[in-house]
Amino acid sequence: MTIDPGELLTVTFTLFAVIDIIGSVPILISLKQKMGGIREWRATLVSGGLMIAFLFVGKTFLKLLGLDVKSFAVGGSIVIFILGLEMVLGLEFFKSEKDVSSATVVPIAFPLIAGSGTLTTLMSLKANFGETTILLAILINLVIVFIVLKSLNAIARLLGPSGLLAVRKFFGVILLAIAVKIFATNAHGLIK
Repeated sequence: MTIDPGELLTVTFTLFAVIDIIGSVPILISLKQKMGGIREWRATLVSGGLMIAFLFVGKTFLKLLGLDVKSFAVGGSIVIFILGLEMVLGLEFFKSEKDVSSATVVPIAFPLIAGSGTLTTLMSLKANFGETTILLAILINLVIVFIVLKSLNAIARLLGPSGLLAVRKFFGVILLAIAVKIFATNAHGLIK
């Protein structure tokens, strides 16, 4: 089976844009400081597992729960909105229990890395591209995610406290806007 390099590049960049690991750096640094660390391997593996599972059984799983993709996206948008509020207002909604394990899964692996946007994008890509191409694109993105997660301390040192605060507030507003867009796109028709 041959893989078209152009298709692989398209799928890889599409997932990279949707995952937006670079845009999540300020909130990841904040969560790492608040929770006392991040288990990078675990976050990468859990998010990768979610993406691969959703690629193959996403629609079936949601139907089994009586949900549709739009409801799933709205739920994810609410979590992203709350994270954005934390960043902008300096409030703490996700209470710090210093439990690195649980913070690694929620909210880092889901919904920040493998969020509703990523998971629904995977289902959409499946209509146009082969599963092997999508799987390779997921793996490439997971390598990038792992490298970024491992580099958070270096990025925090580079930005410094005031730079980190400015970037955190800016990306908090961006997260709020993304959450509102996901909500508005998917909430239409859900409330009757």
